[in-house]
Amino acid sequence: MNYEFGLYVFMLSAFLGFELIRKVSPLLHTPLMSLTNAISAISVVGAIMISGEKDVPTLSRVLGFIAIVSATTNLVSGYMITDRMLKMFKKREPAAK
Repeated sequence: MNYEFGLYVFMLSAFLGFELIRKVSPLLHTPLMSLTNAISAISVVGAIMISGEKDVPTLSRVLGFIAIVSATTNLVSGYMITDRMLKMFKKREPAAK
């Protein structure tokens, strides 16, 4: 794949993603977080597959490792935030007198 084309696609997708997320209503942030968690899980699997190949250049292996760490951090923190937000909607037990 041509590196300039890959860079162009990355820049376009970054701009489009930023614009789409910026215009999301605060009411829809929890479902959006769940969707980004799924995308991060796919990124982790893809990065493991790429960096685990036998004859991979060192740069690809390093970038794959960075992608694994970044996506895993995003995945775990996303689930923690989603869980915390969902706990806000649970009914609380009445205080015993």
